[in-house]
Amino acid sequence: MTFAFFDAKPYDKPEFMQQGLEKGIVFRFFETKIFEDTASLAKGCDGVCVFVNDKVDKAVIDKLCALGVKAVALRCAGYNNVDIYYAKKKKLAVFNVPAYSPYAVAEHAMAMLLTLNRKTHRAYLRTRDHNFNINGLTGFDLYGKTVGIIGTGRIGKAFAQICQGFGMQILAFDKIKSGDYNYVDLDKLFAKSDVISLHCPLTPETRHIINQKAIEKAKEGVGIINTSRGGLIDAKALVKGLKSKKVSFAALDVYEEEGEFFYEDKSADIMDDDTLARLISMPNVLVTSHQAFLTNEALKSIAQTTCENVLDYFKSGNCKNLL
Repeated sequence: MTFAFFDAKPYDKPEFMQQGLEKGIVFRFFETKIFEDTASLAKGCDGVCVFVNDKVDKAVIDKLCALGVKAVALRCAGYNNVDIYYAKKKKLAVFNVPAYSPYAVAEHAMAMLLTLNRKTHRAYLRTRDHNFNINGLTGFDLYGKTVGIIGTGRIGKAFAQICQGFGMQILAFDKIKSGDYNYVDLDKLFAKSDVISLHCPLTPETRHIINQKAIEKAKEGVGIINTSRGGLIDAKALVKGLKSKKVSFAALDVYEEEGEFFYEDKSADIMDDDTLARLISMPNVLVTSHQAFLTNEALKSIAQTTCENVLDYFKSGNCKNLL
């Protein structure tokens, strides 16, 4: 079997090449993302392998089907970038990797929280210039603080476990209650949480779950962490909340309009997204480039599960991660 591998990065290739060799799958690596004009690169392939910022819309699906492509293998958990309903209509199989390393994402969320709270990123820059002044670097104890976790799937639970290790109190919100947590409604979570961390999928229901009204309901000085999907936060409302100091800090590994920027070197370009530029310029905002998943363990798990999905589907016409 041959798969066209879009948006390929150097860290993707070793594990996928190894897994492909072991399982009889040939990957053709392309640095470009998939869209209507690049979908033709999949000519002669049984399927395509895509990531979070590849847009598999109706035009791409039509092109892939015309080329005889039979499957779209997502090497990520989220699938809001794929028109699932149209793919089903066109009988194009789509499968994902629902779990790779929940600890990778949860640990990154905590790393961002600790960085912003104790301002280690700013201290690092100061001491490199031999500036050992600690004014302005005051943080707060996490012990005894309340963290509101929106979404208690695998990642949310892993983050809750870490927070409990710090002695934090947990408030949780999820439509499906699946843990021994103090589940509350969103209004109470907003009002009582010192820190809010997002670990839910992006759906029409959760889109902009953090918006102007949510921020108005939130506790004064709340911190917000998002390592899930950018569309969960109304970025313009977040900027207003930061400017008014209602939001004391924001840790963002994802951004609603990240597709044009994340995973790319834009250091020589003028940032034309005013909202993202404003967020990055704020000293109490930490933006990372959708890297929460990026651990050796997660990369290996992603490659293994993706290849297992491919083998299962092409052997039986089905697989456990078929969407």
